[in-house]
Amino acid sequence: MAAEKKAVFIIFGGSGDLAHRKLYPALYGLYKAGILKEHFAVIGTARRAWSDNYYRGTVVTSLLDIDDDQEKMQAFAKHFFYQSHDVTDSDHYIALKKLASKLDDQFETDQNRIYYMAIAPRFFGTVAEHINSEGLKTSGYNRLVIEKPFGRSYDSACELNGSLTKTFSENEIYRMDHYLGKQMVQQLTRIRLKNKTFEKSLNNKYVSNVQVTLSESLGVEDRGGYYETAGVLRDMIQNHIMQIIGAVAMDEPAKLDSESIHEVKREVFASLKDLTPDEVDKNFVRGQYGEDITGKQKAYRDEDNVDANSDIETFVAGKVEFDSERWGGVPFYVRSGKRMPAKSSRIDIVYNDAAEEIGIRPNTTVTILIEPEDGSYILVNGIDYLESNQDIIKFPEKEDYFDHAREAYESLMIDILDGNQIHFTMWDELQNAWKYVDIIRQKWDSETPDFPNYESNTMGPDAASELLEKDGNSWVWAD
Repeated sequence: MAAEKKAVFIIFGGSGDLAHRKLYPALYGLYKAGILKEHFAVIGTARRAWSDNYYRGTVVTSLLDIDDDQEKMQAFAKHFFYQSHDVTDSDHYIALKKLASKLDDQFETDQNRIYYMAIAPRFFGTVAEHINSEGLKTSGYNRLVIEKPFGRSYDSACELNGSLTKTFSENEIYRMDHYLGKQMVQQLTRIRLKNKTFEKSLNNKYVSNVQVTLSESLGVEDRGGYYETAGVLRDMIQNHIMQIIGAVAMDEPAKLDSESIHEVKREVFASLKDLTPDEVDKNFVRGQYGEDITGKQKAYRDEDNVDANSDIETFVAGKVEFDSERWGGVPFYVRSGKRMPAKSSRIDIVYNDAAEEIGIRPNTTVTILIEPEDGSYILVNGIDYLESNQDIIKFPEKEDYFDHAREAYESLMIDILDGNQIHFTMWDELQNAWKYVDIIRQKWDSETPDFPNYESNTMGPDAASELLEKDGNSWVWAD
């Protein structure tokens, strides 16, 4: 049985979709596991005028798809309290402070506080400022959790970070990226350290290229308004894909702890090869989906809350390079898009002929599947590694490890309670990623693309394949 944790969670945006779809089920998973038991409380805040009982009812409803134990769900919900809250009103923070202090005493939480921002990013700084000015921080630990997007550009990210660090130090800020909670991503470093041949192979002597694909079969659905302000470049490349690249490209850390891993990841992002505006067209491709061949799936421009002449991309492919001794000359091809043939998150590592000297057959491809199998497979040349007869790579745990894996938010909540930032994005990594992506965004914003340029249910525009072909390479996953 895991050790019980003590804390008061204050969730700004407690009535919202994120809280009910992700946070409450994650906390319930920890409750069932005994990680949260008697000494915790959750305060949900939002503008709506809800009672505690009504709020608790919505919490239970959010759990119905994952459990039918009414008694346990009701016992869990008794730890939840609601406050109608205007994030700009100082008086409301004073009331929130009183309620949190009361719950500290009632549930004996040692004055530990977790402030979770499940609200629009434009309010992050306002909330942090009021937490400081109204004295909500306590003598226990104080941890701030924020969801992406972490800004819309390098300048806005700097402004956002500056507003947060007036109240919280970097070691108190947890920048949530749910891809870092996925089990295969979390296990990647351990897999590298357990498999010495694999670790030794990860460099420009043996690797021809690395490919990272995050594809989605759905369109923007009900997120058209958000996508009009974001696009795939901001929504997927700047954060999820860059963090996955960091996990593959980083040097071997001295230890399996947060400080050591972030030290080597920091070096990776600092070594991103500078991209000039002229190189954007050479190294990056954007696309926007149209109808499918049958006409049954509508084009992006016909989605709700989308401009009929929108220039926002729903697909990006690109070549990322590093100025480093380890990876100089090796292209990291990245790709993410909507309305592709299937949902898939995968890393494909393609080896060259020289890899034979360390026991890897020439032109071998090792594929690490993150989704949809949730990391239950590693493939060697397309075959499950257990049947591939190549002792390149093995899981660091028993083979059924992923059968018992926690959901991403649940895993990340444990890290927050433990004060472990190992699976969160640090500021120095984030700012280097934004500097890189800003060059692409600024170039694209100065031009008018010919959209739509790929049919729904395809692998994206033809230019995405041509990007690799001109280097003599091709996508491993090509449907």
